[in-house]
Amino acid sequence: MSMIVTNADTSKRPRRRMAALGALTVASALALTPMASTPAFAHAAPDGFGDLIEDVSPSVVQITATKIARERGPAPQIPEQFRNGPFKDFFDRFSREGGPHGDQRPHPKQGALGSGFIVDDEGIVVTNNHVVSNASEIKVTLTDGREFPAKLIGADEKTDLAVLKVETDTALPARSWGNSDKSRVGDWVLAVGNPFGLGGTATVGIISARGRDIGSGPYDDFIQIDAPINSGNSGGPLFDGKGNVIGVNTAIFSPNGGNVGIGFAIPSNIAQEVVADLRENGTVERGWLGVMIQPVTPDVAESLGLKQPKGALVANVTPDSPAEKAGLRQGDIVLGFGGQDIDKVRDLTRVVADTAIGDKTRVSVWRDDKRVNLNVRVGEMPQQVSANTQEDRNEDANSGIQLSSLGLTLANLDKETRDGLGLSEDSTGVVIAGVDSDTNSAAKGLRPGDVITHVNQAPVASPNDVVKAVKKAEDADRKAVLLLIDRQGESRFVAVELAEA
Repeated sequence: MSMIVTNADTSKRPRRRMAALGALTVASALALTPMASTPAFAHAAPDGFGDLIEDVSPSVVQITATKIARERGPAPQIPEQFRNGPFKDFFDRFSREGGPHGDQRPHPKQGALGSGFIVDDEGIVVTNNHVVSNASEIKVTLTDGREFPAKLIGADEKTDLAVLKVETDTALPARSWGNSDKSRVGDWVLAVGNPFGLGGTATVGIISARGRDIGSGPYDDFIQIDAPINSGNSGGPLFDGKGNVIGVNTAIFSPNGGNVGIGFAIPSNIAQEVVADLRENGTVERGWLGVMIQPVTPDVAESLGLKQPKGALVANVTPDSPAEKAGLRQGDIVLGFGGQDIDKVRDLTRVVADTAIGDKTRVSVWRDDKRVNLNVRVGEMPQQVSANTQEDRNEDANSGIQLSSLGLTLANLDKETRDGLGLSEDSTGVVIAGVDSDTNSAAKGLRPGDVITHVNQAPVASPNDVVKAVKKAEDADRKAVLLLIDRQGESRFVAVELAEA
């Protein structure tokens, strides 16, 4: 049975240092830190949590967000040439579901429930962005039954955090931030929230893991907990044993949408800085480089002569970005940034986001079998950076050259082919006309209609160029080649193993 990472509420995400939250099930959990610095096995579990729960509960609130539900409209008309072929199933589903977006027609209003907590007695409330996004009206309900209309001060989709303000003549019960960096695996934690609309629900558990990357965004750094959290807990606080907030509950991992003992919270040391930016500016400032990046797999490292699969592979460089101005190229592997080693993709996203806008920083990249140093002046991340999506499409598999070492049939990218694929007149490369089903190319997801623009960082303009590049790799005893693939305007690198003759 496949597992699902989902948001925990019934609705529908910085300064430096931040963690990213994505479309995950809404959850809320409170935490208790270790009871002493001595080994955990030397201490029994607490006799009870009643005093702690009584102390912290007044600061936890229920969030009710009124949203406009939308339904998919009729599917757009699919051109005749795309209705049959290897991706017919996709377009059939596309037609049934009204496309990836469809016509979003207004539907009756719906109430979404979530959790939140007060961090300032003047009425500042923290919750998840997905709890209040696109809300026409937001209400905050305290444990004593008082209800306040709330104003959205600011939200950050990348970390799934939002800050609300309620107007009140009396001081509200606020909680202080704790230091999440000091929390350890095995520490007791407490969660208080609004699961399934059942306000004031408390659950306890321990920290199960630190630094979890759940694939929700570039800043993933979650605290994993086993305190039960469910739909409606999203945006609630995770408390330590002293009643300090060490996390914001955001997501659960589940095969069926219910709690199975694996929940995720944004660490307080990330959330606190994001919240501070949102309170001050309504938005979060982040450093920006302007590249699309991919992990460096063993196949990619082998194909480029890199000894270890480390770094971040540059799949695309945004025009007129800091990266382009600094001379970064498609196919570079970033190995260092600002004196810090880059081992994984998220290492680069975090260090760039943490860099002050305008700072000039050294970038170390792997290019043409050697290390090259560049200087980049970090820019400010645009407020609206469109998501990179790749949609399936159907292409005619026209005949061409058969390259058995890759299991591909290649064809020239002529005018007729460009027109058939919807490409611009200045598009260059070699179109994949066929993929052998039992080859590594097929396993890596290559498909007819993909356009190969580079092989091992060298541009190709004809099937013979690809053949020569592959032959060069074979002569160098390379076990794989790195292809840069263009699929409907989106570029990505794919390392394909060479078949033995």
